[in-house]
Amino acid sequence: MGRFADLPGKVAIVTGGAVGIGGAVGSALAENGVSVAVVDMDPVAAEKKAAALVELSAGSTALVCDVTQPEQVLQMTEDVVRRFGRIDILVNCAGSMFGGKTTLTVSPEEWDATFALCLRSHYLCARAVLPHMIERGWGRIVNISSDAGRLPVRLTSPAYAAAKAGVIGFTKHLALEVARQGITVNATVPGTTFTPRTQRTFALYPERLREREARNPMGRLAVPEEQAGIVVFLASDEARYITGAVIEVTGGLLMT
Repeated sequence: MGRFADLPGKVAIVTGGAVGIGGAVGSALAENGVSVAVVDMDPVAAEKKAAALVELSAGSTALVCDVTQPEQVLQMTEDVVRRFGRIDILVNCAGSMFGGKTTLTVSPEEWDATFALCLRSHYLCARAVLPHMIERGWGRIVNISSDAGRLPVRLTSPAYAAAKAGVIGFTKHLALEVARQGITVNATVPGTTFTPRTQRTFALYPERLREREARNPMGRLAVPEEQAGIVVFLASDEARYITGAVIEVTGGLLMT
């Protein structure tokens, strides 16, 4: 991962930061000298990740937080400010889904839970960190959407697709709100990526893995590190004139 000269000394919150894409983003930021707050619901995985990041960037820490709960998000944010004195970067990567559901089979409770984690959490975290970014006149927010928000994808659910499409709309609106305050807001759209969760899914449905690979112009799926590079770029000053952008990292799957 290349180093961006402006990033050392910055502080980032990465939700869903223990494993998968979030874990790769945390590593890439730490490699660029960023102190990373690894925010996750799994305390063991979060502590393990933070311990690894300390080897790359002193000061990285783990915080357990349910990012669907406003009070916990505010407390987590204050904990980061208390420890580091600032928040420069927010990467909203927390997300999950009730896979394989249809509109008829997804329950209202599952729908609400999916929206809470995959969309509402982005709003809650952005709302919590924005005052600190506005005060400093600088900030970077990167929201992780999904190709499911752009294109129907098997093994997901209508709730997940709708929530991830909502992330794109939220990103653009927030970008407009804060564009003159030194804060950029962008989204990435990952294609299917080999994370622990997707590996478990494809172990159960190997034919779907072959189907995804066959549909992709590159003939393969992504690994988490291939999703992390663009996030680090968007967090840097090299991307200071980019805001409200939605960048697809899909191996060409969504090319038009």
